Amino acid sequence: MTDTTAVDLGPQARLVARLATAVPEAALADRTPCPDYTVRELLGHLAGLAVAFRDAARKDLGPTTDTPPGATAPSLPADWRGELPRVLGELAEAWRQPAAWTGMTRAGGVDLPAEVAVAVAADELVIHGWDLARATGQEYAPDQAALRVSHAFLLEAAEDEGRGGGIFGAVVPVPDDAPLLDRAVGLSGRDPNWTPQSR
Repeated sequence: MTDTTAVDLGPQARLVARLATAVPEAALADRTPCPDYTVRELLGHLAGLAVAFRDAARKDLGPTTDTPPGATAPSLPADWRGELPRVLGELAEAWRQPAAWTGMTRAGGVDLPAEVAVAVAADELVIHGWDLARATGQEYAPDQAALRVSHAFLLEAAEDEGRGGGIFGAVVPVPDDAPLLDRAVGLSGRDPNWTPQSR
């Protein structure tokens, strides 16, 4: 099981918020390394997952935690430059509460142990942070604790014989001595060398 001991999502959440608020309006229709999402849709997805995993930490189960991520196209709130940093901050704070880490919870319509849910949340923030930075030409240095959790989670998923692609996609081979971020990106089904010009 992924070791999520004492991981604080705050630094990674703040980084994603900074990346998001720096996105120019002209870039919202641009493509991203996540093939299903434009920049606008990726930002909408980040806003939705922040709320879902915040509520998962609070055990506030309902529509926000029950809806599978692909059920509807991500919608970007009109006031997203204020809303996204706010919900990302709430996500991080919710997982600082000891009760968040205990028992079972739900996210994306899936019941799972709380300690797995926080690993999924860390992975979402790390990988989609990379997606956003790469799509918009921003520098990206993820929080190392969140990156380690993300990599461990993705490695376990890749080694699971039942893995059939889905949200992860096929693993992109990356050298064993590549930086940890590149290895995590490859495990997530993305090419670490992706650029907006990639086809």
